[in-house]
Parts: sequence; C-alpha cells; structure tokens
Amino acid sequence: MNARDTILGKLRATVPVDLTARAAALVAGSERPPEPAGSLVERFVARLAGPSVSATFDRIDAADALPDAVRRYLAAQALPAALYLPPDPHVAALDWHGFQIDQEAAPDQGAALAVAKAGVAESGSLVFETGPQAPMLPNFLTLHHIVVLAQADLVATLEDIPADLAGHRAHYWVTGVSGTTDIEGQYVRGAHGPRFLHVVLIG
Repeated sequence: MNARDTILGKLRATVPVDLTARAAALVAGSERPPEPAGSLVERFVARLAGPSVSATFDRIDAADALPDAVRRYLAAQALPAALYLPPDPHVAALDWHGFQIDQEAAPDQGAALAVAKAGVAESGSLVFETGPQAPMLPNFLTLHHIVVLAQADLVATLEDIPADLAGHRAHYWVTGVSGTTDIEGQYVRGAHGPRFLHVVLIG
C-alpha cells in the first residue's frame, strides 16, 4: 500500500457508513435532500433577498394588477413610468395606460419587463426562454430588470425544472445581478447587465 492509499483509507474510515450510502443515493438520483423549512414562496423570497441574489420582491393576486405593481416600483426608484415591454400577449393585453411603452430596447434602457418561465426556490434563480415573444437582449441592456413570475411556475430545486423547458431550443438562467471585482478589487454591481432585479410574483 502506497502513501496515497493510506491517506484515502484513513479518510474513508472517518466517514460514517450511512453518510456514504446517502451520498451514493444522491448521486444516483434515488434520494433527495430534505426540504428546508418554510413554504416554496417563503424559501424563494428568502433567496431573492439574500446577498447572493440581492433582488427586491412584490406579490400580486392577478395579472391585471401588474401595471400598478410596476408603477409602484418605478416610483419608488424615482423613475418615470416608462419601460420596454416584450411582445408577449399575456402582458401586452394589460392596461398600460399612463406608461411610455418602448417597443425596442435602447442601450441605455432604464427599465424592461420580462416574463420568467420558472423560478427556483433552492437558488433564487429565474429561467427564461428565448423567442419572438421573449427577446433576450433587452434583459441585459436595461438598468432595472423587472421580472414577472407565476407562482404556479415556482419549483423547489434545479432538478424540478419542467421537462418542456429543459428541452426548449434556447433558455437562460438569471440568479441576481452580475458583479465583478476585476477593477482595483472594488466590487461593481451590474457589470455585465442590469444593476437592479425586481420580481413580481403572481398568485
């Protein structure tokens, strides 16, 4: 037995047998970690508010309350009632009276609305698909990223993402705003996209 085998043998001896079996079951997919305390919404909101995501959150009962929720957010940020609206019929059909609606996103776009196809309570991630009704570029040009998510599309873990989304032609995940410390070691928020993320949960 060489030194490497000796060291690995000692390490294996310190790991309880039941823990080794559980780890193997997790890898095989036959066992899942225990669910944390709290409801799905509570866990998702806690992740959003945490330091790794740093997003704000609002909740409405029905989609027709979305324009008022967006108006409240923009007013709280001292922003005008103006935003990019994607050509998604679910949001375009709402009453946006009083808003300046931009059909195309400019490089200095102040706010943009997007519809998430899923939200993950485990990580606070948002999943988006790309397509004619859901262009991707505006979500990276804007300063304030306002995301609409139906409560029914909230899942517990990454493995629970719906199969139809997993097989979609193209989709992307957003977990908070980007940041970097590349310049003189100083943290810069929103270095590669929006500086602010706001989630409106419907339901």
